[in-house]
Amino acid sequence: MKLIHTIAELRAELGKYQRPAFVPTMGNLHEGHIALVKQAKPLGDVTVVSIFVNRLQFLPHEDFGTYPRTLEADCAKLEAAGCDLVFAPGEQDLYPEPQGYKVTPPTELADILEGHFRPGFFTGVCTVVLKLFNCVQPRVALFGAKDYQQQMVIRRMVAQLALPIEIVTGATLRADDGLALSSRNGYLSPAERAEAVQLSRTLKGMIVALQNGERNVAAIEQHAMKTLADRGWHPDYLTVRRRHDLQPPQAGDFGRNALVVLGAARLGSTRLIDNLEV
Repeated sequence: MKLIHTIAELRAELGKYQRPAFVPTMGNLHEGHIALVKQAKPLGDVTVVSIFVNRLQFLPHEDFGTYPRTLEADCAKLEAAGCDLVFAPGEQDLYPEPQGYKVTPPTELADILEGHFRPGFFTGVCTVVLKLFNCVQPRVALFGAKDYQQQMVIRRMVAQLALPIEIVTGATLRADDGLALSSRNGYLSPAERAEAVQLSRTLKGMIVALQNGERNVAAIEQHAMKTLADRGWHPDYLTVRRRHDLQPPQAGDFGRNALVVLGAARLGSTRLIDNLEV
């Protein structure tokens, strides 16, 4: 495995390959990331993982400065997983001058849910992903399903900009108790970690209500929000949406595998997200 820091080095190394398979990350890797790398291996002739904490997708009050940078440990995990190239640029490598050109996704998809509570987040995500795509020039790129809205935004960006890249979604990996694996889980205290599984359990409760015939979506959402709030969480949203556009469901959407429940809530100082398809 090779560790590369500059775009010039990366392009020189990739010149000998025809079909890179790419997994972009912000590092602090967990088994969910490693599963994506293993899924990528048979999809290309070289497996590339980027590690870059992207300033553009953090709001001023968020954890850019304290987000864990664990490059040495990450590289050990990636080498064990069979990764071929790790691209770990510094900010000066990827943003040698202020990034004035940015990718602004459509508001109907990017300004709801995560985009509503984190304004500008998806502009930062799309900008860095497009730049990484230009650096790596992959033929296939993999993203995790836990970031449901993010992978949808990226998939549509690739389609609208006619990029020759296949986007593959990897399944969400979970701990034994059902908590979705996340780099931010490391922020949780032991007591918070024991409580954190309630997010996925609450989403499952929303699905049970739908499967039992409840069609008052607002009531389902309000009950879910209250369930977490009563346990000391600070929920941003717990919602039922259509899978294909993340808009509220219409009458014909129920009962035909067309829906997803999504949630984002803060437990202590840690914000967790999760989703389950219905």
